[in-house]
Amino acid sequence: MNLALWIVTGLLAVVMVVGGTTKLFIPREKLAATTHGGWTNDFSDGFVKTLGAVEFLAAIGIVVPAVVNIATFMVPVTAVCWVLLMIGAMITHLRRQEKLPVAANLIYLAMAAFVAWGRFGPESFTG
Repeated sequence: MNLALWIVTGLLAVVMVVGGTTKLFIPREKLAATTHGGWTNDFSDGFVKTLGAVEFLAAIGIVVPAVVNIATFMVPVTAVCWVLLMIGAMITHLRRQEKLPVAANLIYLAMAAFVAWGRFGPESFTG
């Protein structure tokens, strides 16, 4: 179980880093021109950049505390926050009638829920 949690955590961290750096360093207009990037037209540059920073920080918060064994409670807390972020992403894409991104967000939500459940419960770092 611990190995499965680490694998899912690592995959989520990759998704978070890629999504975060994309939003931080690619101009919103370029993002809007990509497939399923039209949602960025509904938000300001500042919002998209802030979202990117949050995603990048989430990647740190879901891995680093466990690796350095400091504030390990942050791992499941970050996973819960990611669940909330994915709910917001799904709402945004549903309003735009974009089904493929909703499916991806649902998968990421399920992965984060698994990490939160596992790290709050049977494979917590404090047990």
